[in-house]
Amino acid sequence: MAVPSPPCTAQVRACVSLSQNLAWLVKDGVVEYGPVPITHGRPGEETPVGTFQVAWKDAENTSSIYRTPMPHSVFFAAGGIAFHEGSLSEQSHGCVHLSPDAAKVFFDALPVKAGVQVVA
Repeated sequence: MAVPSPPCTAQVRACVSLSQNLAWLVKDGVVEYGPVPITHGRPGEETPVGTFQVAWKDAENTSSIYRTPMPHSVFFAAGGIAFHEGSLSEQSHGCVHLSPDAAKVFFDALPVKAGVQVVA
């Protein structure tokens, strides 16, 4: 089985495909890590599509809205949208959920101002 290539067009460090439920880390246009499985926003709380920059990070964040742990949070879009460790079987409130291992890798690899592209 062929490994899916990242569908992102911009020169970004992280690429997310909502339709494939996959994410990658890319460096200089070459896949460095992934694809890894993700879940994302549910209907009415969709993960935004577009090109963003990492705004801030928090290894031990707790959601101020939902009061739930968000380990290894990497915030990249308005409204508190982040990559973080979360369920791979349930859709989120807009964030991109990663497995515990993948969340740690994304947290370590994405500095503030790193580019993130989310495609449908």
